Amino acid sequence: MGDLRTERLLLRHWRESDREPWAAMNADPEVMEFFPAPLTREQADASFDRIAAALDDRGWGLWAVDLDGEFLGFTGLAPVTVEVPFRGATEVGWRLARHAWGRGFATEAARASLAFAFGELGLDEVVSMTAVLNERSQRVMQRLGMRLAESDEFEHPSVPVGSPLRPHVLYRVAASAR
Repeated sequence: MGDLRTERLLLRHWRESDREPWAAMNADPEVMEFFPAPLTREQADASFDRIAAALDDRGWGLWAVDLDGEFLGFTGLAPVTVEVPFRGATEVGWRLARHAWGRGFATEAARASLAFAFGELGLDEVVSMTAVLNERSQRVMQRLGMRLAESDEFEHPSVPVGSPLRPHVLYRVAASAR
């Protein structure tokens, strides 16, 4: 499968030239505010390699978001692999560099990812999760037509017990709701 295009963005396969801005983005404490910690260079490189390989293997996944040749971060789809009740679901997610915030890029790119999920992949439902404290991402989820069920609050098993980031919410959207 190929790239996705929106009005302003190209969601594409990763390039070696994305490695540096990816590492810088993941070292930014504001970008990583709702993760346990910013990533070291080694962790960023390892995640870059995993994300790019998964996209190449499946033909879909977490695409690099490109605006006129500039790498902004990622948006796309990934199977949920952590030990949670919705393990195996497909998640839509995003992480953008701080300079790309507040311009509608996450919503625009996530809409294209959802269209791909429901169209090309024929999925019945897509989920998205974030820390309870991450109101910005929750607003994106709401703009995407995703809904939060009270029963979909959970403790993220990959976040240390006692961390204020451990409580998470799960938003869902069904193909039939689009």
